[in-house]
Amino acid sequence: MDIQTMLAAEFKLTASQVSATVQLIEEGNTVPFIARYRKEATGGIDDVTLREFDERLMYMKNLEARKAEVLRLIDEQGKLTPELRAKIEKATVLQRLEDLYKPFKKKRATRASKAKDAGLEPLAALIWEQTLQSGDPLTLAEPYINAEGGFADAGAALQGACDIIAEQVADDAETTAVLREFTRKRGALVSEAVNPAEKTVYEMYYDFSEPLAKIPNHRVLAVNRGESEEKLKVKVDVAAGEAIAMLEQRVIKGPSIFTELLKTTLADSYKRLAAPALEREMRRDLTERAQTDAIKVFSKNTENLLSARPVKDARVVAIDPGYRTGCKVAVLDEYGKLLDYTTVYPTPPKSDIAGTERVLESYCHKHNINVIVIGNGTASRETEECVADFIQKSGLTVQYTIVNEAGASVYSASKLASEEYPDLDVTTRGAMSLGRRLQDPLAELVKIPPKSIGVGQYQHDLNQTALESALTGAVENVVNRVGVDLNTASASLLGYVAGIGAAVAKNIVAYREESGAFTDRKQLKKVHKLGDKAFKQCAGFLRVSAGRNPLDGTSVHPESYTVAAELLKRANVSDHELAGGGVPDIETRLGDVKQLAAELNVGVPTLRDIIAEIRKPGRDPRDDAPPVLFSKAVKSFEDLAVGMELTGTVRNVVDFGAFVDIGVKQDGLVHVSKLARKFVRHPSEVVAVGDTVTVWVTNIDKERGKIGLSMIEDQKDQKNQ
Repeated sequence: MDIQTMLAAEFKLTASQVSATVQLIEEGNTVPFIARYRKEATGGIDDVTLREFDERLMYMKNLEARKAEVLRLIDEQGKLTPELRAKIEKATVLQRLEDLYKPFKKKRATRASKAKDAGLEPLAALIWEQTLQSGDPLTLAEPYINAEGGFADAGAALQGACDIIAEQVADDAETTAVLREFTRKRGALVSEAVNPAEKTVYEMYYDFSEPLAKIPNHRVLAVNRGESEEKLKVKVDVAAGEAIAMLEQRVIKGPSIFTELLKTTLADSYKRLAAPALEREMRRDLTERAQTDAIKVFSKNTENLLSARPVKDARVVAIDPGYRTGCKVAVLDEYGKLLDYTTVYPTPPKSDIAGTERVLESYCHKHNINVIVIGNGTASRETEECVADFIQKSGLTVQYTIVNEAGASVYSASKLASEEYPDLDVTTRGAMSLGRRLQDPLAELVKIPPKSIGVGQYQHDLNQTALESALTGAVENVVNRVGVDLNTASASLLGYVAGIGAAVAKNIVAYREESGAFTDRKQLKKVHKLGDKAFKQCAGFLRVSAGRNPLDGTSVHPESYTVAAELLKRANVSDHELAGGGVPDIETRLGDVKQLAAELNVGVPTLRDIIAEIRKPGRDPRDDAPPVLFSKAVKSFEDLAVGMELTGTVRNVVDFGAFVDIGVKQDGLVHVSKLARKFVRHPSEVVAVGDTVTVWVTNIDKERGKIGLSMIEDQKDQKNQ
């Protein structure tokens, strides 16, 4: 198997792109570095595709290693034929390889292995040949009676031979492939209630059946969870009679004295051996497919959430709502520094509205507050009403917004939070985290384990290792795309920069604290355990604002400083001009880029990137993200009406739709069928976490607290159900 040829076909890349990318990966370069600074070699493959490429490359290498192991094991048994070797070498998926190896794999004791040990293989071969047209099978089996081996009469010997055939058929790679395809096409996932009288969230699956080929991933995960919670009984249903008939067509050559015996044996082979194995395989494949898809959605949502636009110059009162213990309040300046904190009690049982308003008014005047942030958890609704009324009565130029508090409690009780704010209790840390999520979502959310951010579905049911790897990759993509200020970034943020792990990130912070602010990127080489290789990977993603070299404040990599300096010289750009906000007319000054690239002996993609940085140094790509929606008045569930037009923010995207924050406590659901007039395969084709969207209310279920929404205007007049 030519790995690079297969990769080129799968990813629709040229041979040179694949060869260069494989070499860069094998040399130990990180995905962000390759994506940003090796565009000429890869042809501009983006970071998301590069991660998929890397995973596929690893799979293929592991497959080749497994092939070598299987060939060795079969050869040691003296059973490796040229035909079998060719089949193994042609295998392109691990499943096919394991099918070919299955007959040679050492098994625990089975009915067939006991029959073989008793010397019944010749009898099995006689039956398999199907050449005898007359005679009595029992009479033919008498010479093979082996009482010591457990086959005391001719009937037992005949059954033992049939057991050998049954296992032989079930282990045959080609037969397995045929039955697998039949099961995938014709099988259905079926579930029923363990207790039909019990009311659970799985009631729609109490009498459920859907073809394996069509069942959507989120329903697979829902059924799996219902089964694990012992609310559902689940199986794969397939037409066994048709499958057995297929086996008969493959095995039975024509009439013989063994025909009926073979039919019975083939039915046993399918029902006892093949079908249970295929059912386990189908369930496993469905689950893996569903988990892979859910992890991709989770990863994409995480990237979008972390890419949300920071709210600059926000002086914040952040409120973490609660009932009995009150609402924790943290006051932050525009840089996220804690100015004040307290606890207020606008919610039951105290309902101290007046006292809360006095505190808010005092903070707003004292600290020049312009934004109030409220967490969306317990007591959020009552707290929001109090804040909205306060803003309306006070006449202050203050807005408020709701922030998703998923993971805030995880951070506030973490070792990291204790190290950052040892003198604050967990509740105050939680309120601070909410405020900082508004000011700089990326810098704050990287402190939280990605799977605790809460922008996926069934995250606790997923393969945790795969989920952690994918989400870590998503965070790395965003951090390196945005860039990091070397003199202000926390160790948590630095740890996601290409080439820098948690230990080196802490060393950078320690160096900064001991030696003062970095004045240029070269100082990174003085950091303990940050060698030349790590410097090459990380330098371009770390910014030094107002440093000795203005290029250190851009994404231009130090390896390209010579080219950048020549560009600046040709365009007559001074250091002062570059540091003062960039050169908007840089392209006009330089002329034809392709000709210039040839003159400077540099790739066109790299040259374009350098020019873009000179035009606007250190540009934050998050500036293109939708702005945060602020409110001045609160809406309640009772305010909603079918047909009402609202503006909201997408909070989560899942397989079956998107959840939108429309200003009430409950997020509304836009089903995938109501996202657009065209067919939508997956909601992520239309919306992303953080998007601002216009929706219409289509359904209000007060009893269950659910809101149906549509992004298609002509569906706004649907009747309330």
